[in-house]
Amino acid sequence: MQPSPISFPDLDNIYLAAGRLRGVAAHTPLQENLNLSDRYEAHIFLKREDLQVVRSYKIRGAYNKMASLPAEALAKGVVCASAGNHAQGVAYACRKMGVYGRIFMPTTTPAQKVRQVRMFGKEFVEVVLTGDTYDDAYDAAIHYVNTQDSTFVHPFDDLQVMEGQGTVGLEIFKDANFRIDYLLMAIGGGGLAAGVSTVFRQLSPKTKLIGVEPLGSPTMKAALEAGQVVTLEEIDKFVDGAAVRRAGRTTFEVCRANLDHIVLVPEGKVCTTILQLYNEEAIVAEPAGALTIAALDLLKDQIRGKNVVCLVGGGNNDITRTEEIKERSLLYEGLKHYFIIRFAQRAGAMREFLSDVLGPNDDITLFEYSKKTNRERGPALVGIELKSKADFEPLLTRMEEARIAFEYLNDKPDLFEFLI
Repeated sequence: MQPSPISFPDLDNIYLAAGRLRGVAAHTPLQENLNLSDRYEAHIFLKREDLQVVRSYKIRGAYNKMASLPAEALAKGVVCASAGNHAQGVAYACRKMGVYGRIFMPTTTPAQKVRQVRMFGKEFVEVVLTGDTYDDAYDAAIHYVNTQDSTFVHPFDDLQVMEGQGTVGLEIFKDANFRIDYLLMAIGGGGLAAGVSTVFRQLSPKTKLIGVEPLGSPTMKAALEAGQVVTLEEIDKFVDGAAVRRAGRTTFEVCRANLDHIVLVPEGKVCTTILQLYNEEAIVAEPAGALTIAALDLLKDQIRGKNVVCLVGGGNNDITRTEEIKERSLLYEGLKHYFIIRFAQRAGAMREFLSDVLGPNDDITLFEYSKKTNRERGPALVGIELKSKADFEPLLTRMEEARIAFEYLNDKPDLFEFLI
């Protein structure tokens, strides 16, 4: 059977979506960021969807989809599967419209996110925790839809969802009293990029449209290179708002037609950006929300002197992830290093390591030692944090000069993951 023809999002429908969302979703600000502008010698503007009513743009697509449904479909309720922002958007839309919603979430979803969904949806939503992954929750949601004749609100591969997300692009275009040279937007399944790029390809065709994906989840880039939608077997789920195994069939075609380029950003770089935004700008960005700003370093030569808009997609950052974010940032910046060091089994060996090997600014952050596993050498797991990346080579030199027996763990991912 031939697949059905694909319809693209429509600009007129995006204007209609903007009307539906009036009084539901906030018209978020477009702000120039002076620090970023100075750093990149450009004019960097942030579209602050982290200030949205559910702290992400997802309310736009979810509400527009539900508001497009006939009354008889709404009466049967809606269903979604999500571990994050889409669930919150659907829950809020259910409450605003007085529609019953059943939201399937994996059992591994942090309790904070489950509470947020229940808070936004109140008595209008039921959260069903099932399976270990998003795919498990998705399968359960589809089974429910097929047996209960209710409507599934897809997180990205749905025209009304894309057109709702496209209202972000309308706001950027209306608020910018300047020519936008570059517009950067994160890509997960591609719903946001499909909607926003539809607006800009028609209203500002000379604007360079850049999609940004995490390096560990290059779903849309892989699809574009293959010329078709592909399923990634292994992905890094750290940037959870943009980590999907498979792009949508429609979002892929829209992105293929509209985007100029896709940039991949290492997860560690995203972590550094999250910390900078918090410490320097008092902006709480979730990993997917920080993606576009993290990509600026990779585009710095192209954007110099240009007007650049970065879409900050969301600010639902779970505080329990802070230590992981700091650790990933330090590793990426070359400031945190782990070793197995085999100390000589004699008095004074540790003191010599501290006095002769460690530099004045080097800090031991981890030390795990099991004495007497060998008569001559005692292995210890040691983590060292440096003030400067340039301090690493001198540290290795001093270890070799002191004839320290060691094994470096950062470049051994299997051993590193097991021990750290």
